[in-house]
Amino acid sequence: MKLNILAFGAHPDDVELGCSGAIAASVKKGMSAGIIDLTRGELGSRGNAEIRATEAEAAANILGCRIRENLGLDDGFFEHDKIARLLVIEAIRAYQPDIVFCNAMDDRHSDHGRGADLVEAASFLSGLIKIETFRNGELQAPWRPKLVLHYMQDRWIQPDIIFNISDVWDVRMESIKAHKSQFYDPASDEPATYISSKGFFDGIESRAREVGRFGQCLYAEGFSCKRPIGISDLSMLF
Repeated sequence: MKLNILAFGAHPDDVELGCSGAIAASVKKGMSAGIIDLTRGELGSRGNAEIRATEAEAAANILGCRIRENLGLDDGFFEHDKIARLLVIEAIRAYQPDIVFCNAMDDRHSDHGRGADLVEAASFLSGLIKIETFRNGELQAPWRPKLVLHYMQDRWIQPDIIFNISDVWDVRMESIKAHKSQFYDPASDEPATYISSKGFFDGIESRAREVGRFGQCLYAEGFSCKRPIGISDLSMLF
C-alpha cells in the first residue's frame, strides 16, 4: 500500500498534537495517510499501553488514516541504533510515502528529539539499495521520501512552513480528544500530569492561533525541515 503521507510519533498522541490538522486537511483533498507510533507510551502516568492503543486506533479513524502501526520500541529508553533504524526503514519502504512527518528536533521530552533524529536518518537510509529489509518474507525495494517535516510540540520552534488547518480544526481536536486517558478530564481519578492540566489543553488552541497569525489564518500548524525545499513557481509560496 502506497501512502502520500506517513506520520511518525514517539508516543501514541504525538502525531495528533503535532500534525493531525495537516493530515486531516490532506485526506480531505484525497491524499492517503498513515501513522506509525515508535513506542506504546507505556511509561505515561495515566492509562496503560492497552488503553492507549485503543485510543490511538480511534484517533486514526477520525483522521481518515489508512493504517496505524506501533513499532514497540521502549518508551523513554529506545535507542537511535541499527535495530530501530531498520524498523523505521521497513515501515517507510512498506508504505512508500512522499512526505514524512516526525517529532520536533528539540523538545521537552527526550524521546521527541531522539525520535526526530531516528526517523530523519531512516528516511535517508531507506533509499540505499544495499540495505536489505524484509516484510512478510519478501525483500523490500528501496524508497526515499521526497520531504521530511518536523512538527512543533511543547517548545516553540520558528517554523519553516505554516499549514492552514482552519477548515479541519474540529476534526483535529476530535482526534486529540480520542486520547482521553491523557488529557484534561475533571472527573478522572488518574494522577495529575503536565499534559492533563486544563492549561495545557487550552494551550493547544492558543498555539494554533499563534501560528495561524503568522500564516494569516485562524488556525495553523508549524513545521520545520533540515533541507531546503525547492520550488519552480513563486506562487507555491502563497
